[in-house]
Amino acid sequence: MANYNPSSLKAEEFINDEEIQETLAYAAANKDNDALIDAILEKARPKKTKTGYTCAGLNHREASVLLACENPEKIEEMYKIAQEIKLAFYGNRIVIFAPLYLSNYCINGCVYCPYHAKNKTIARKKLTQEEIRAEVLALQDMGHKRLAIETGEDPANCPIEYVLESIKTIYGVHHKNGDIRRVNVNIAATTVENYRKLKDAGIGTYILFQETYHKQSYEALHPTGPKHDYAYHTEAMDRAMEGGIDDVGLGVLFGLERYKYEFAGLLMHAEHLEAVHGVGPHTISVPRLKRADDIDPDSFDNGIDDDTFAKIVACIRLAVPYTGMIVSTRESEKVRTRLLSLGISQASGASRTSVGGYTENERPHDSEQFDVSDQRTLDEVVRWLMENNHIPSFCTACYRKGRTGDRFMSLCKSGQILNCCHPNALMTLSEYLEDYASPETKKLGYEVIQRELAKIPNERVHSIAEQNIADIRNSNRRDFNF
Repeated sequence: MANYNPSSLKAEEFINDEEIQETLAYAAANKDNDALIDAILEKARPKKTKTGYTCAGLNHREASVLLACENPEKIEEMYKIAQEIKLAFYGNRIVIFAPLYLSNYCINGCVYCPYHAKNKTIARKKLTQEEIRAEVLALQDMGHKRLAIETGEDPANCPIEYVLESIKTIYGVHHKNGDIRRVNVNIAATTVENYRKLKDAGIGTYILFQETYHKQSYEALHPTGPKHDYAYHTEAMDRAMEGGIDDVGLGVLFGLERYKYEFAGLLMHAEHLEAVHGVGPHTISVPRLKRADDIDPDSFDNGIDDDTFAKIVACIRLAVPYTGMIVSTRESEKVRTRLLSLGISQASGASRTSVGGYTENERPHDSEQFDVSDQRTLDEVVRWLMENNHIPSFCTACYRKGRTGDRFMSLCKSGQILNCCHPNALMTLSEYLEDYASPETKKLGYEVIQRELAKIPNERVHSIAEQNIADIRNSNRRDFNF
């Protein structure tokens, strides 16, 4: 197509509506084409190599055919391959994080978000640096090491200087054995200069959800405020990478627009980043529209059921095998349990989506961005993961050792990740067990660690990891990470 150009820096060329419409028509025409579907599934399947695994991935058209397929046997095969890919490249690790809401002041008019400027019922709050410190202490006392900071868009109440000062405060809180070792940032689209400032502040991943890739719907859903500018928002990741941030996180809000359209647009955005910057997204999030202060999800026409949601997650995993995938506490324990086996590699735990929520004894609702479905404690989430044969990981070593962007992806693609992330996950789990876990979780945790140590293929790495875990248990800690 003349207008479709994944290497273009113009949003309407790399997210091209005509190409998406043709893709959806192609997928609908081939949803019962068993020979084509089998060929696509075979392409997606991970292949064993001398050093690990390799995987071709799928383009947006191939993946859209799988998403359109309604054959139960083919869908089960998709799920099986998605699990194979997850285990091949990420093992059974699930990285744990929590969101930290700094401010809910916002000048946008987003019709699906309770922070919208016309909402006069929600309590507006902005944390002081002392209040941020108190929130961090509460998170550290749970055992968290990785945060994602969230703000509304309001240049007067929440300028970039406030965000930078807040990041400095978060990294500066040292409490008992607790440290926040990585701060991811989910703030509004901004300038290359501001992205450079965030990079210099030592952030991890820059996250920005597109909400919807359908331009007409996007503009209707964002009727007022700077977020109304579709191109500026959609091109934000290019500016972030120009500013030196090489790990970026994509996502759409499923439920706003037709899910097959969003799915194709999301993969086209990933293809664009790979084509222009040589590395695709570090993570892809899959949030669904949820109830909030003055938001009723039933008033939107494009909600998706749990089975469709599971198929979306599996098809994303087949399309982008090396990209991390995130599911939040928007989803229930039941849904999250199912998705973990289909490609998810990161999950939030004990989240509160209100400003100042972690220092409140009761879960506050007056400033929540959305209802939290999974309200378990972090200890309960950690134990649940282990009971389901996953390793809860609090590791942030890649960021402290400079393994970001294409360096992380090359590690993943070469199959060497088990010699880095697997032992680091076990060591950080041991830290959690010693400092924060309940007796029941601690007992199970060390059973899991002993089992998982045996899976480390490199004898030297195995020996060092085993010694470090012994040192952690004997309170003789060193900052050693692979």
